[in-house]
Amino acid sequence: MGDLTNSTPKPMLKIGGRPILEYTLSGLPKEISEVILIVGYHGQKIKNHFGEKFSGKKLRYVWQQRLDGTGGAIWQIKNLLKSRFMVLMGDDIYHQNDLRKLLAYELALLVKEVEDNKRFGVVEIDEVGYLKGVVEFRFLKEGQASNLVNIGAYMLTKEFFNYPLVPVSETEFGLPQTMAQMADKHKIKVVEADFWHPTGLEEDLIKGEEIVNRYFNNVKK
Repeated sequence: MGDLTNSTPKPMLKIGGRPILEYTLSGLPKEISEVILIVGYHGQKIKNHFGEKFSGKKLRYVWQQRLDGTGGAIWQIKNLLKSRFMVLMGDDIYHQNDLRKLLAYELALLVKEVEDNKRFGVVEIDEVGYLKGVVEFRFLKEGQASNLVNIGAYMLTKEFFNYPLVPVSETEFGLPQTMAQMADKHKIKVVEADFWHPTGLEEDLIKGEEIVNRYFNNVKK
């Protein structure tokens, strides 16, 4: 995102006049009563904007001391989590209807079919729609070129913490790769989302203006 994030954390960049994170928080299913926000870079700006309660949900903030990936972030708050919990990325936009579908399962992750899978982790599923594995594009072997990608939305149980974190680089651990280990003893449902808008590139913010007008006019602040 370059200069856009010099003094602003990416979840607080605006699309349609609202911070990215606001769309997801506004659309969380009513069954979710509390949100733990794992923050780091300029995290105080997120706390200042949303406060202790937003859209009927209690908010709690935890600062990620080590930038050790999504897996490391979740391990940091393991003692704060209840037996079953939803995990979402703060800088992507999800739709409430898809989050409701995800909530219906004990263990699950959301996926989306995309034209270009080079930016994302490719999801491998079995013949009845359960997770087999998650592979970053650079590690794909011949015959693994699926366009079904992981979009960073998960239903998990605390059994996740019975598995060792999987490194995805020298300093980071991956949540989806760690979750995939659970498939040895647990059925993890792969749920296809109808909507997802990632915001990893500056042009994603521009595209997002039209997208949020189409999908989120009925989501209240």
